[in-house]
Amino acid sequence: MLRYFVNKLLYAFVTLLGVITVIFFLFTILPGDPAKMMLGQNQTAEQVEAVKKKYGFDKPLGTQYLYYLNDLSPISLHSTKTVGHYTSLDADKYTYSKLFSTGKIAVVIKYPYLRESFTKQGKKVTKVIGETIPNTFVLAVSAILIAIVFGLVFGVLSALYKDTWIDKTIQILSTLGMSLPSFFSAILFAWLFGFVLHKYTNLEMTGSLYELDDLGEKMTIKWKNLILPAVVLGIRPLAVVIQLMRNSLLEVMNQDYIRTARAKGLSEFQVIKNHAVKNALNPVVTAISGWFASMLAGAVFVEYIFGWNGLGKEIVNALNTLDLPVIMGAVLVIAIVFITINIFVDVIYAWLDPRVKLS
Repeated sequence: MLRYFVNKLLYAFVTLLGVITVIFFLFTILPGDPAKMMLGQNQTAEQVEAVKKKYGFDKPLGTQYLYYLNDLSPISLHSTKTVGHYTSLDADKYTYSKLFSTGKIAVVIKYPYLRESFTKQGKKVTKVIGETIPNTFVLAVSAILIAIVFGLVFGVLSALYKDTWIDKTIQILSTLGMSLPSFFSAILFAWLFGFVLHKYTNLEMTGSLYELDDLGEKMTIKWKNLILPAVVLGIRPLAVVIQLMRNSLLEVMNQDYIRTARAKGLSEFQVIKNHAVKNALNPVVTAISGWFASMLAGAVFVEYIFGWNGLGKEIVNALNTLDLPVIMGAVLVIAIVFITINIFVDVIYAWLDPRVKLS
């Protein structure tokens, strides 16, 4: 068990380092001069130079990369002497605790520093993500719960009534769900249920989880605004879960231990509940874990169309304004979620199937 987790942590570290390296060079080399992008069209040469010194853009690319790694690392190096321009070693950019110092360098422990937004008046990227990712998390969890509950139910029904009209209807609907792009479904649902049928559904075309009350004095939770984006975001994973559960359950039902359970006199409900369903869940768990992680990235179009103030919408806004630190920070957060969920899924495998060993 210990060896498994050590290997997984090493794998996670190497993967994350690769992601960091790719996004740093991709967003540092391709977009152009970040100082000019921050200042806009009316910048002067002196302003550009000042911004470059403040954010370290005047350093060689390799040095900028090392500073970026230093910013992200929980254990990093700081200069014990205040200098006149920004480098990654300036302690005033962090909240930290000093471990020890040697000469002019202090080794400190801190939260990863994702830099500051170019367009939000020096607002830290961690704060930007912290304000938006809870909304995306609520949306993703709601969508995946819809996919799990209805996907398992309809998948089991489809398998039990194989080749009947029930099975064929479910298969047609699930195939349609997999083929519809999320942005098209979002537009269709927003128009149909938020506009055409508004007087019956009382749902809005756009809206986020928190909105100002009618007096404009405080933020209130609008749970009804969650319904349409959650359903739209859950359509494709729902269709996948139905297909996987049906096929996996049909395969499990033909196994020898299922016939043995029936021979012992167990009812069909007990056989399905206690033996078949649990052992048919492995491929479903894989799909659910992958979809849940991808929802944090795939919610971009859904959040933007429904006006949901989450990480996806923030990424679109950052792309439109070339706010590179926000884009890079969001990609890193999504990568960490993917890695964490992959490790978690392996543990669930071992619980669902005793034949799977963590080694």
